[in-house]
Amino acid sequence: MTYLFDDPMTFPADAVEGLVAAHPEELVRVHGGVVRANATPQGQPALVVGGGSGHYPAFAGWVGPGFAHGAPCGNIFSSPSADQVYSVARNAENGGGVILGFGNYAGDVLHFGVAAETLRAEGVDVRIIAVSDDIASGAKGNHRDRRGIAGDLVVFKVAGAAIHAGADLETAERLAWKANDATRSLGVAFDGCTLPGADDALFHVPDGKMAIGLGIHGEPGIDETPLPSAAELAKVLVDGVLKETPELDSQRVAVVLNGLGTVKYEEMFVVWKHVATLLGDAGLTIVRPEVGEHVTSLDMAGLSLTVMRLDEELEQHWLAPADTPAFRRGGTVEGDLGEERGELFAPGEDPIPDASQESRGSAERITEILGAIESLLVELEPELGRMDAIAGDGDHGQGMALGSRAAHAAATRALEGGAGARTVLVQAGAAWSAEAGGTSGALWGAALTSVGSAFVDDQAVTDEQILAALVQAVEAVERLGGATPGDKTMVDAAVPFREALSAATGSTGSAAEVVVAGAQKATTGAEATADLVASKGRARTHGDKSKGTPDPGAVSFSRIVTLLGEQLSA
Repeated sequence: MTYLFDDPMTFPADAVEGLVAAHPEELVRVHGGVVRANATPQGQPALVVGGGSGHYPAFAGWVGPGFAHGAPCGNIFSSPSADQVYSVARNAENGGGVILGFGNYAGDVLHFGVAAETLRAEGVDVRIIAVSDDIASGAKGNHRDRRGIAGDLVVFKVAGAAIHAGADLETAERLAWKANDATRSLGVAFDGCTLPGADDALFHVPDGKMAIGLGIHGEPGIDETPLPSAAELAKVLVDGVLKETPELDSQRVAVVLNGLGTVKYEEMFVVWKHVATLLGDAGLTIVRPEVGEHVTSLDMAGLSLTVMRLDEELEQHWLAPADTPAFRRGGTVEGDLGEERGELFAPGEDPIPDASQESRGSAERITEILGAIESLLVELEPELGRMDAIAGDGDHGQGMALGSRAAHAAATRALEGGAGARTVLVQAGAAWSAEAGGTSGALWGAALTSVGSAFVDDQAVTDEQILAALVQAVEAVERLGGATPGDKTMVDAAVPFREALSAATGSTGSAAEVVVAGAQKATTGAEATADLVASKGRARTHGDKSKGTPDPGAVSFSRIVTLLGEQLSA
């Protein structure tokens, strides 16, 4: 378990502040994460890598010469929000463009993608690398559709070294994808990890068993086998990563045996002894192996093995020096390390437009409803977390509580500043996305923003506008999330809700009556997800494990719109 924290909700931010305090000559804290203490040299591409917290040394521990230029840090196991990614990238970029690197998870794809679009609109050349090394998470023929685990280390190390050696943005991007396509990983777990403040682990492996194919966000494995000896485990890992030939077929390999948080170094060395022998027996030459904690999962008991095939240029960059808080190779990195950093970019609060008294009255009611939603989701947090841990990472409840709390606070501030209905919801949506991170944070942030865009600041909100806004919000969720009914996601509740509202267009019923009826359809849809097998999101890699448990995103949606119907009826 996690023993030391102040407030579980601020644990990620507190940890980042402590990291910067421990490495003041190397790192600077910026909104959303960290960047190098010295500015990126003029014209050099900036490598910005990130993801959820709970994985240290990944990702903030890799910021330094020869490696990354910055790292946005999300909540535990949740992607950084788009504005966090944007902020870190703005502080890292210095005329050479940006590579945004992350593990291939839906929330990261959404948030890094939104940040990339914002940067591109400002004239910054942005490339995206989504690491996809985990063989347990997808079919052999769809390597780039897999999720990223400890392969993040080798892929980003190659890209960072190439940039330090003088590579331009296009060359660094090419080498990063080449490294990704040459990399395969497999992980195992002996027990799950525990979120700060939680009473129990996200999952448990039965005594005497080992879970194969775990994810680094606390997702349980896809299979369980009897607990092996170190030699037997080494064979499982080596056979797994060598069972398919990567795009780069080479006999020279970079290898990482990665500890996930609890397995001690001496245990890893015992396993490594056998791994090295087995790789040698397979005719492979190991080049500068790494054995230790590199991409962890809080206190998870487990290991992963990563093998990257090497050609001459990949090997050159794998061996190149790096100097970061958590990854040092070859001592101090020579070369142009950048000038002393000037003024940092810090996002400011959006100004509040003028609003009519009528719209302010609607804004006050909206803020009250957001407060009720916050109370509901704080109450539901443990239940949603338990549901999400069945075949996910267990953070849905926490993310929804964080997001709704931030949205209510932002709405309250905007209301106190004289905001109307549109501005209150737009600022609430931005706050939900920024604070919650993850897929649900992006989708709920977009939903609130979409609702707000259907309102105005100079008129009171009408029933007709409410129904049109809610339909528009669900359409935004469908468009951004890419899921369809039957995928076992939030959409399985949201689409029946939208269809019910659309069917009521032109009816004589009030908005409250229509929303109540739609919420009943959403509840039925959410309950029906218990019979489905997930085909989207993290749960899709766990086969039938999610069957029998409703989708937590669908459940939270149905509970929120049910509450909305009650509030509108009051």
